[in-house]
Amino acid sequence: MAMIGGISQVEGSQNSATIDRLAHFAVDEHNKKENAVLEFVKVVNVKQQVVSGMLYYITLEAKDGEKNKVYETKVWVKPWLDFKEIQEFKLIGDAPYAAPS
Repeated sequence: MAMIGGISQVEGSQNSATIDRLAHFAVDEHNKKENAVLEFVKVVNVKQQVVSGMLYYITLEAKDGEKNKVYETKVWVKPWLDFKEIQEFKLIGDAPYAAPS
C-alpha cells in the first residue's frame, strides 16, 4: 500500500503492461518535444508516489541511434481525468553492455 507523499518501489514493474505503456508514452512525448528519435527498449526500475493522482519515477532503456542509453522520467497520472503528463525526462548514461545471446 502506497503512503500519501511517500515514494515506494513498484514490484514486478518490468512485467507490467501499464508501466510499459507509461514508459512508451514518456519516450513518445520526449521525441515530440525534443524532435528526437529514441526507441523504447525496456523498463529498468519503477517507483511511485501518491500525489493528486500518482507520480511514477520510471528508469528506462531506450535506443538512441546505435547505442542504448538509460533515462529517468517522471510521469504524473490522474486516471479519473484521463490525464498523463511528463514532469521530467533526463539522460542518466549509457546502458550496460549486454552480450548477444
